Amino acid sequence: MMASRALPFLLMLGMFSTLPASSVAAEAVDLELILAVDVSGSIDEEEARLQRDGYVQAFRHPRIVEAIRHGPRGRIAVAYYEWAGFQHIKIIADWTLIHDAASAKAFADTLSWSLPETARRTAISQAIDYAVPYFDKNQYHGTRRVIDISGDGPNNWGRRVTEARDAAVAAGIIINGLPIINDRPSFYGSRPMPNLDLYYRNCVIGGHGAFIVVANTFKDFAAAILRKLILEIAGRTPPRATPRFIPAAERIAPRCDVGEMRMMDMEEN
Repeated sequence: MMASRALPFLLMLGMFSTLPASSVAAEAVDLELILAVDVSGSIDEEEARLQRDGYVQAFRHPRIVEAIRHGPRGRIAVAYYEWAGFQHIKIIADWTLIHDAASAKAFADTLSWSLPETARRTAISQAIDYAVPYFDKNQYHGTRRVIDISGDGPNNWGRRVTEARDAAVAAGIIINGLPIINDRPSFYGSRPMPNLDLYYRNCVIGGHGAFIVVANTFKDFAAAILRKLILEIAGRTPPRATPRFIPAAERIAPRCDVGEMRMMDMEEN
């Protein structure tokens, strides 16, 4: 008799033990942040290392921990992956809770354990599309969800970047950008696109309070990412400004399909 009464309880217990991870109560955080970093062919090994090192230095900086502690909950969840084209996405650090100096250092250490791998093409749209369901795979619930896209060129593979941006924004996600301005030609000899900051501003970022922080060179990247991370963690937007001597209003903003057009010209010639 006792065994028959215990059976429904055991069946119920087994049912709960097999519930999907998404049904487990999520831990509240101030921010869910994805760091999506360009390692396309226009970025050589030295530049890729400078980018990775910039994030490592940032998460070892005490100002990052200070910014996190000033949040209502005092903790954020962060993930980091590198992307290019042709479905190249490599997760370097999966979702990690950061709430103090030790957890921030552990995240930085994870980033430093491997070397970046570059690949062909620049698929910003792919980096955004990958991020949207990736948020749902973590066990955190943030008041904000942010994708932080850094790169040195326009989208030239996959669907249009504006389509991916609009879909992500419609899902309640904010996209910020860190365009890297430099004068070095790519491995294939193509010159960097002028006014990349305007391309990022008009075609890549989106959502409430979205912003860009410009790195004027790869060597300026570490300082730029530190500033940008502090702003994102604090939920602040910097003044709308341009690093150029020529005002943004007097420059010609690239079309949002400029990367695809440039790629077509290269393939035809």
